[in-house]
Amino acid sequence: MKRQIEVSEETYEKIKEQLLEEERVDINSLDYFIGKNFFFRTVTYHLIGKVKKVLPIGVLELYDASWVADSGRFTQAIKDGDLEEVEILGQWFINLNSCTDFGYWRHELPKIQK
Repeated sequence: MKRQIEVSEETYEKIKEQLLEEERVDINSLDYFIGKNFFFRTVTYHLIGKVKKVLPIGVLELYDASWVADSGRFTQAIKDGDLEEVEILGQWFINLNSCTDFGYWRHELPKIQK
């Protein structure tokens, strides 16, 4: 049996904003990244970690960071969190000027060298 709930346009917009909150980024402040997990790609390497602090020089301090030596199939890595080869780093720093791109890491951060 299919059910339907009617809500006002205002309520609908509030619900939509809450559901999409993680996808929105306030590009005016890097503080948005604090406490979130990201997969970073640079020209020469990949990192995963949780952002702890934003330094004023465009550097992010990460904790529970890992160097991803081999992500395997990239779609599976991002979708399922399945990585081929990972080295655990702990605390690490990344200069955002070195990033080619980055995105949310929606999985547990790696804890074991693989």
